[in-house]
Amino acid sequence: MSEATLENTNVENSAPETEENTVLFSDFGLDERVLAALKDVGYVTPSPIQAATIPLLLEGRDVVGLAQTGTGKTAAFAVPALSLLAGRPATKDTQVLVLAPTRELALQSAEAFTSYAVHMDGITVLPVYGGSAYGPQLNGLRRGAQVVVGTPGRVIDHIAKGSLDLSNLEYLVLDEADEMLRMGFAEDVEQILSSTPASKQVALFSATMPPAIRKIAKKYLNNAAEITVKSKTTTGANTRQRYVQVMGPHKLDAMTRILETEEFDGVIAFVRTKAATEDLADKLKDRGYSAAAINGDIPQQQRERTVEALRDGKIDILVATDVAARGLDVERISHVVNYDIPHDTESYVHRIGRTGRAGRTGDAILFMTPREKYLLRAIEKATRQPVEHMQLPSVDIVNEKRLAKFSEKITETRSSEDISVFKDLVTKYIAEHDVPAEDVAAALAVMAQAGRPLLLQEVAQAPARQRERSEGRNDGVGSRGPTRPLTEGNATYRIAVGRRQRVLPGSIVGAIANEGGLSSAQIGGIDIRADHTLVELPADLSKDQLRALSRTRIGGELIHLELDKGRKPAREREGGGSFNDRADRGGFKKDFKKRDGERSFGDRGSDRPFKKREGGFRDSAATGARKPRFRD
Repeated sequence: MSEATLENTNVENSAPETEENTVLFSDFGLDERVLAALKDVGYVTPSPIQAATIPLLLEGRDVVGLAQTGTGKTAAFAVPALSLLAGRPATKDTQVLVLAPTRELALQSAEAFTSYAVHMDGITVLPVYGGSAYGPQLNGLRRGAQVVVGTPGRVIDHIAKGSLDLSNLEYLVLDEADEMLRMGFAEDVEQILSSTPASKQVALFSATMPPAIRKIAKKYLNNAAEITVKSKTTTGANTRQRYVQVMGPHKLDAMTRILETEEFDGVIAFVRTKAATEDLADKLKDRGYSAAAINGDIPQQQRERTVEALRDGKIDILVATDVAARGLDVERISHVVNYDIPHDTESYVHRIGRTGRAGRTGDAILFMTPREKYLLRAIEKATRQPVEHMQLPSVDIVNEKRLAKFSEKITETRSSEDISVFKDLVTKYIAEHDVPAEDVAAALAVMAQAGRPLLLQEVAQAPARQRERSEGRNDGVGSRGPTRPLTEGNATYRIAVGRRQRVLPGSIVGAIANEGGLSSAQIGGIDIRADHTLVELPADLSKDQLRALSRTRIGGELIHLELDKGRKPAREREGGGSFNDRADRGGFKKDFKKRDGERSFGDRGSDRPFKKREGGFRDSAATGARKPRFRD
């Protein structure tokens, strides 16, 4: 391919609703079926990145779009791609390929493509990503998928297996390109690009333009136009923004702790899907909260009644999707909970704008998994405001509150209700059964709970040393443990493969998910290092899971999964004191002999014989190896 000449265009990312921006989607000459789908989801006016890139992509130009996550980039590449496909003859061939850095972003892009193609016949959208079974993906590719959205590792696997044929590819998208390179996928991306036809059209979207991205653009794009969008997104000064790092299975408990320990009036909890609104609302009702769901499938009259009930205080928690909550204005909203983090910073701003209105203060709380940290960074960058880390209230604090409320309820019932019939019943029961009054009262309290546990159970915790490291407390000089906050209910585990074994992030996720019986949502941050990898997994892995995972192989190497203990402080090591002191006293020599050939939690080496590693000790700086943090 010839090197691209990047034609620069700067666009201010002002809000798309401004009077100055009179461009409509209907002005682009899009296929009528795509326009109808955009109307279904409520899109009329394009965002700045969409207005700048869609016409160029419809003309067949290659485009480099520089804009923060959340500026509407998914529609910017999906809408013209589908409109171009609408004019092509029907085929089973893969014509559009979208590469995304994480499975979450791949799924989000696939959902967007599906919603925009809802009125188009013969268009199948298939997400392919690591950590999930190959079977359904292989079947989908055999049946024919015109649009494939995937993570680099799994896309390469399918190309190698021959299940993904890109010989007739017409349109390629690199989404969050800088994030893909930061995560160590540069070689994978170039390998995929080199496997595609030279005649394809390429759209590259990135938040920044580091040299590596510019190199790819020059090598693989032809006569590309470079569009830069400057974000002006801001959030209300009256709204306090906080985030909680929590895995999916623990989100409900996290929300329960917050609701039980913070004063709140009305709450809106935002989720991504229609099904999730009903599911979360039902679970909150089961826990005693007055909650209701609104989504795009709920009739307008019912939606209005639900919002009115929230406004009147008849319900306290509304669980909603972005589309359903559009234009919602209820003064009593004190908290907005981003139960599912939005992939779009504009959505985040609109969500938290539901609180802190009319001079009132508001709280916005964001639930985030370690893999979604890049979205938090994008939100902070786009809003130019920090989001503070929030520690969840402890189980003891929650239970103290619960007991106090239960006691208050007893007092309130005694003073406001006629309890004479029940007093006679209890008196008679005590006389007939000769039992203490407190036993009867306790039995009645259990009945009143209707099967709901009164006290919150403690979730499994990481070892104390890991918690200390995650909280920033010193655990000894040169600790190799992670410094980021641990996710609630997780612990850090060590596996004995790393960069030297050329381990791929998708391989780690796939092996752990398949062999340990875990879902990909239970796998947190992955930190690949020179000869080992640190992985966040549930702290309460069973003995069977630990046994199975310790025997798992990646690329033929046993991973020897075990809890990571980091490096002990000097005073706790055998002999104590400094390195030289121990050497003088013989303590270091003794310690060395004890550990020679023996793997321990703190050992940086491998359990392979030394001869196999001869000549293999190279510094990561010399090899140019990157240090990925959250890998797919």
